[in-house]
Amino acid sequence: MSNSGGRRRRGLRAGVIAAIAAAIAAAAAVALSDKISGSPTRPAPSDEARPTLMLLTSLPIVFGEQFSLDQLGSPALKALEQRFRVVPISLADAANLGDGRLLLMAHPLAQPAEALVELDEWVRSGGRLLLLADPALDWHSDRPLGDRHRPPPMFADTGLLRHWGVVLEAPEERGPRLGELGGLPILTVSPGILSGRCPVSRDRLVARCIVGEGRATIVADADFLNIEDLDGPTQHNLDALVEELAAISQ
Repeated sequence: MSNSGGRRRRGLRAGVIAAIAAAIAAAAAVALSDKISGSPTRPAPSDEARPTLMLLTSLPIVFGEQFSLDQLGSPALKALEQRFRVVPISLADAANLGDGRLLLMAHPLAQPAEALVELDEWVRSGGRLLLLADPALDWHSDRPLGDRHRPPPMFADTGLLRHWGVVLEAPEERGPRLGELGGLPILTVSPGILSGRCPVSRDRLVARCIVGEGRATIVADADFLNIEDLDGPTQHNLDALVEELAAISQ
């Protein structure tokens, strides 16, 4: 009986050890798979090495449309945070811009005249701006028209683009269109048409302006950030945003 009981206990112990080893191996395999599938195309810099990116937007990028805690962090925000320390701001005025050097304005609300003057001065003093100015936004919203939390249907150009010598026109046709940003192909939706004194891309999607000692790059679409709702090739959309920001920050 004792030998038989000992054998059973040794067999049980061996089975438990084997089960634990199998569980550890399975967990390691899952962790490795997640690490591989979720890894960015280039290593993400440490917190200290990531440059600060100020973000001003009317789009549900930082928070979901309902401002719920379970809607934090859109794919666009997660892509930006791989390369930058993102700091949301509420207004493009001197108090918010401060000593910052890089600003993303993603389809912002209309800015007060005083803020536009201070934004222009900030850029001329060496600031770097990427402005997504969509004249025909197709981003779906459940909020009613006129709701102050709903993104505006078009970029409100209150004279800043004209001041920089850029003309933004509505698209001649609505619908998806391929474009290029940051050296990568992107899928846009009803993008506008840019022209003017600044160099403009061949597809008229991007205008890159030298303003004093700074730079202002204008992109005539913001829908390309909404990769979850776009039907088509969007695999480069967010990489293109990050690459364009990296380029103008040099």
